[in-house]
Amino acid sequence: MATLLYRLGRASFRRRKLVVVLWLVLLAALGGAALAFKGPTASNFTMPGTESQRAIDALQREFPEASGATGTIVVAAPQGATLTDPKLMPAVQGLVKEASQLPGAIGAVDPYAVKALSRDGRHALVQVQFAGRVDAITKEQRAAYEASGAAAEAAGLRVEHGGEVMNSEPEVGGTEGIGVLIALVVLVVTFGSLVAAGMTMLNALIGVGAGMAGLFALSGVVDLTSTAPVLALMLGLAVGIDYSLFITSRHRQNLVDGLASEEAVARAVGTAGSAVVFAGVTVVIALAGLAVVGIPFLTVMGLAAAGTVAVAVLVAITLLPALLGFAGERVLPRRLRSGRGGPASNTAKEAFGFRWARIVTRLRVPVILVGVLGLGALAVPAMDMRVALPDATAAPAGTAARDAADLITAGFGPGFNGRLALVVSSDSPERTAAAVQQVNQVLQGTPDLLAVTPPNLSGDKLTALLAVIPTTGPLDAATEDLVHEVRDRVAGVSGADVALTGQTAVGIDVSEKLSDAMPVYLLLVVGLSVLLLMLVFRSVLVPLKAALGFLLTVGATFGVTVLVFQEGHLSDLVGLDTPGPLISFLPILLIGILFGLAMDYEVFLVSRMREDYVHGADAQAATISGMGHGARVVTAAALIMTSVFAGFVLLDDPVIKSMGFALAIGVAIDAFVVRMTIVPAVISLLGRAAWWLPRWLDRGLPNVDIEGERLRDHLTEQPEREPVTV
Repeated sequence: MATLLYRLGRASFRRRKLVVVLWLVLLAALGGAALAFKGPTASNFTMPGTESQRAIDALQREFPEASGATGTIVVAAPQGATLTDPKLMPAVQGLVKEASQLPGAIGAVDPYAVKALSRDGRHALVQVQFAGRVDAITKEQRAAYEASGAAAEAAGLRVEHGGEVMNSEPEVGGTEGIGVLIALVVLVVTFGSLVAAGMTMLNALIGVGAGMAGLFALSGVVDLTSTAPVLALMLGLAVGIDYSLFITSRHRQNLVDGLASEEAVARAVGTAGSAVVFAGVTVVIALAGLAVVGIPFLTVMGLAAAGTVAVAVLVAITLLPALLGFAGERVLPRRLRSGRGGPASNTAKEAFGFRWARIVTRLRVPVILVGVLGLGALAVPAMDMRVALPDATAAPAGTAARDAADLITAGFGPGFNGRLALVVSSDSPERTAAAVQQVNQVLQGTPDLLAVTPPNLSGDKLTALLAVIPTTGPLDAATEDLVHEVRDRVAGVSGADVALTGQTAVGIDVSEKLSDAMPVYLLLVVGLSVLLLMLVFRSVLVPLKAALGFLLTVGATFGVTVLVFQEGHLSDLVGLDTPGPLISFLPILLIGILFGLAMDYEVFLVSRMREDYVHGADAQAATISGMGHGARVVTAAALIMTSVFAGFVLLDDPVIKSMGFALAIGVAIDAFVVRMTIVPAVISLLGRAAWWLPRWLDRGLPNVDIEGERLRDHLTEQPEREPVTV
C-alpha cells in the first residue's frame, strides 16, 4: 500500500495543475447536480416489522384522507373567561374557517363539534389536516399555518401552533463555524505557517463541499433523514481536517530532514497517507456497518456519513499533494525555510511529546490504574440511560412547537402531547365492531390511561381508529409502561387485528429495536477492530488493548452524556433547557463513529511505535519515540476534531446538540486519556510482548505495510532523482 500511495503522491505532485482542475470541475459538477436534483429530507422515522409501523401502513390504506401531516392549533381564553363565551366563540370558529383554507390543507375540525375543549373551558384544540406528508410540507405552507389566527389573537385569545406540520429540518447556520475557526487557530499554532494552515483547511473544505454536494444530489432518489446531512457535515469537516493535518505534518518533517519537495510529498503520502487510508476505511466500514441493524433511516445516515469520509480520504491523498506542490517550502515556518539540515532543528516542537512519554512509561502502573478507574467511574451513569424519539415537549423553549406543547399540557394534561392510536381491523364490519367493544372492556382500569375515544370508522367499516390518551407525557417512563400494558391487554382480542401506534409508540419500538441490535453491533465493531489492527500491527495484544480502550471510551462518553442531557447536570452550559432521554439512535451511532475515530488515533500513534520497532529500536525506546513524534500532531488533531464537534453544540436542535456534545467528549476522552496516556503505559508495560504474533498467524495475514518498510526497500533500490523545482 505504501509504495502505491508513494507513486500516487508523486504523480499528483507532478501533475498538480491537472489534479486541482479536475477536483474543481468535479466540485462544480456535483454542486450543479445538487441544485438540480436535491430532494426533501425526512423528519419521520419508519420501522419495518414493528407493530407501530404495521398500524401506520393500515391507516394509510384505510384512511388515505388522514395519511397526510396534521397540525394542532391550541387556543386559550384569557384568565377568567371561557371559549364557550358567545363573545369569543366567533373568533374560534373564524380561526377554524381560516385554517381549513390554508395552502395544502384539506380541512380543520371545529373543537365545539368534537368537544375538543378542556374541562375548564379555557382551552381548545383545532386539528388541521394537510394533504401532503410531513416531508412534502413547503416552507410557504408552514409559514402560512404559523401565521394563522391573527384575528383570534386580536380578539384576546392566545393562539399557538403545533403538530407534525411544524417539524422541519435542523438549520445549520453560522454557530458551528466557531468550531472551524478554532480548528484554523490550532492549525496555525501547530504549523507556525499561515500557508500550511490555510492550505490544510482549504483541502478539507473542498472535500466536505464535494461530499455534501454529492449527498444532496442523491437526495432526490434516496430518503434522507433531516439529521443525515448534518452528521455527514460534522464528520466530513472533522476527518477532512485531521487527515490533511497528518499528511502535511509528515511532509513538513520530510522537508526538514532535507528531502526535495517532490520526494517529501511522495513519502508523506506513502507513509502518513497509508495510515490515513486505513483509518478512513475503518471509519467507513464502521458507519456502513450500521446497515446490519436493519433500520432504514439509520442505514441511510451511516452510508451518508461514510460517503463523506471516503471523499475526505480521496481528497487527502490526491488533492493535498497537488496543493503541497504549489506551496513548496512555504508550508514551513520562515526560520526553517533555509538551511534545512535535519530533525535537530525541530527538537523543540517534539520536546513535550517525549517528556510526556517518559513520564507515562515510568509511572505506567499508577497511570493505568487511575485512567481505567477514572473512566469506569464516568461510565457509571450510563447504567441508567434511557432513549426515546424526541417530540415537541423536548423542543427548545420559545419555539412555536414547544409553546404549543406547553399550552396543551397546561389545558389538557401532558398525555395529550403523546396521544396513541389503536387500529382495529377485520374482514367484516361486525367483527370490527365486536373487537372495538372488547378493546374498551380490556382497557378499563389500565394504570396511567386517561381515556379511550369513540371509534372513527373507515368507509367500509372494516377498520376502526381509537385514540388512547395517557395521563403522562410522551417521554415519561410511565407512558412507555402504558404502551406495553395496552399491547399486552389487547393481544387477547379475538376476531380482529389490533395494533397500537402513534409517535410515542413508534419511538418506543425504534428504541427497543436499536437496544436489541446494539450488543450485536458492538461485538461486530470490537471484533472488526481486533482483526484490522492485528493485520496492521502484526500483534495480538495491541489490538486487544485497543478494543478494551475503545470500550472504556464508549462507556465514559455515555456516562457523561447521560449526566448532562438526561439528568440535567451542567445542562445550562450547553444551552439545554429540557433534559430528557437521549435520542434513540445516538448510542449505536456513537459506537460506530467513535470506533472509527478511536482507530484513527490508535493507528497514527502506534504505527509510528511499530515503525521504529521494526527498524531496530527496542520496545521502550520505540514507545517513547512514537509518542514523541506523534503527540503534537495527535494533540492538534484531537483539538480540531473536538472543536468542530463542539461547534454543533451551539445549535438549538437538541438532537444535533447531543450528537455534537457526545462526539466532542468522546474524541477528547479517547485521544487524551486513552490513546495518549493509557495506550503508551500499557505498551510500555508489555514490552516486547506487545509486538508478539504467532508464526502461523504471521504467515497467514497479508502484509499491508502501513509502516512503509517495503517502501524504504523500494527507495533504496532506486537511483537518486533530481529534485523538481517548485
